[in-house]
Amino acid sequence: MKKLILGVALLLTVTMAAKSQVKIDFEISFKEPQAHYAEVEMNMVGINAKDYVDLKMPVWTPGSYLVREFAKNVEAFSATANGKPVKTEKVNKNTWRVHNVKANSLKVNYRVYAFEISVRTAFIDESHAFLSSAGIFMYPEGMLKSPSTVKIIPYGKWNKVSTGLEPVSGQKFTYRASDFDILFDSPIEVGNQDIFDFTAAGVKHEVAMYGGGNYDKERLKVDMAKIIEQATAIFGENPNKHYTFIVHNYAQAGGGLEHLNSTVLGASRNAYGTEKGYKAFLSLVAHEYFHLWNVKRLRPIALGPFDYNNENYTTNLWTAEGFTSYYENKLLIRAGVTNEVACITDLLGGIGTVMNTPGAKVQSASSSSFDAWIIGYRPNENSKNSAISYYSKGEVIGLLMDLEIANATKGNKSLDDVMKAMYLEGKTLKRGYTDAEFKAMVEKISGISFTKFWAKYIDGTDDIEYAKYFAYAGIDVLAENATPNKPYTGAALTAAKSVTVSSVRRNSPAWVEGLNVNDEILAVDGSSIGDEMKNVKLPNPALTLETLPALGKKQIGEVLVLKVKRDGLEREISLTLKENPNIRLKSTINEVATPLQLAVRKRWLGI
Repeated sequence: MKKLILGVALLLTVTMAAKSQVKIDFEISFKEPQAHYAEVEMNMVGINAKDYVDLKMPVWTPGSYLVREFAKNVEAFSATANGKPVKTEKVNKNTWRVHNVKANSLKVNYRVYAFEISVRTAFIDESHAFLSSAGIFMYPEGMLKSPSTVKIIPYGKWNKVSTGLEPVSGQKFTYRASDFDILFDSPIEVGNQDIFDFTAAGVKHEVAMYGGGNYDKERLKVDMAKIIEQATAIFGENPNKHYTFIVHNYAQAGGGLEHLNSTVLGASRNAYGTEKGYKAFLSLVAHEYFHLWNVKRLRPIALGPFDYNNENYTTNLWTAEGFTSYYENKLLIRAGVTNEVACITDLLGGIGTVMNTPGAKVQSASSSSFDAWIIGYRPNENSKNSAISYYSKGEVIGLLMDLEIANATKGNKSLDDVMKAMYLEGKTLKRGYTDAEFKAMVEKISGISFTKFWAKYIDGTDDIEYAKYFAYAGIDVLAENATPNKPYTGAALTAAKSVTVSSVRRNSPAWVEGLNVNDEILAVDGSSIGDEMKNVKLPNPALTLETLPALGKKQIGEVLVLKVKRDGLEREISLTLKENPNIRLKSTINEVATPLQLAVRKRWLGI
């Protein structure tokens, strides 16, 4: 009996040890980078499967709320067990089943086609490889917590690798991930990128520049460090040992994607030399770096642990993304990159964007967040009429909430205190927050109820009381017509081989009279479209009917006659011109503000 018990105990011990000692190694090489392929070899030892193992590729990447179906880029999947070929089959859209896996070691090979330029997707050519990890690496089902190593074999004369992954000591271009969440959250840049580094908030920061550009490294080191110091000051700590910026410089580019200890930024290579372009890049830096806390650690409860096979729904992207957009303004002014007037002007522009979007009266911030998966990354010609961005609405909510808190506490507290408290609470609870918990913290810090605020601005579509909130800080804000006394149709155009309608605004003359998207404009008030377009500079992304010379001769209330072609048939449509409903906001900083207003302003801006 003793021998039997010892035998069972030993068997259990060996089984558990084997399960805990599963070893997963990846090797990435590039035989045909000019054709945009990565070669992936995945070796697993101690997998201990009974009959088969399922390998899965994520369908989306965290931070970008769209099912992108990365499995569509996989080809030539094969496997060997103990050196012998084994049967494989694809059992659903993102799962490959490897049969007869009773062997201790399993090797899987596949290729990934990578030819989509964005911060979210992999791209490979003869000059470099950008590996957006969720679209490159597979994981064994049920083993997301397993560690792995990644060895990069650079192509040809490529000699640099940039990533937030931890390097394996003594092994060149080899990195380790403690689990697949870390791996999928760690993009990798391979090539001959220009690398420079600096230290800020006690953390080493590496910047990997691909694509060249007129950037000034020394200037960037100083200004990026200031932004990082200001962001860290809000939360009281910087949770990283090191941080990596991967910057892709193209002729025209933008956007960014946050990761746990890195980010990928898109930039225009020759825009660094202009004040506008340089500020835009630093705004992007501020936005993505603030995500280091907000969303990567201070996160809605639905965003982790992740389900990589399906959508991960949340109603809180207005905090995760919208507040981050708001804080990029605060970080820039605190870092000295912009001034008080410019900061307020930018914030007012954000309010104007929301107020001038018809969809803001249709969709709430919480609904916009929930529908990110079907609308946010897939806008159509009617989206502005039926939806609002959780980025822009969330930015406005953050601004109003910040001013409300500062006013309620007489300048002693601000949204900064809420963000820090929620971050620390998340560390303690080791999970994300619910909407109710976030609201409760806002009320705790401010000492007042935010129930009506939530109903108006988060779950509702009420008009923005901008004058009230800015008055808390001694700033007078007035609205005026964006194009006073000028006629308006509400129809945007595109011009290629022909001039066609690209969008129609809700309740505009074009909307009311039935002008349709894709209608080809043939003539305007009897003047051929060719004549109308002679003096219009193209390309013009802001091209509208109002751009055409014929509209310059018209007054509000008059009729504009269009000849259009729809489905091969010609027709006339008459538009009764109205006044443009768009507004723009102007501010005046009160020179005789009260002590309370000055205290609110100081706490709010943090300068």
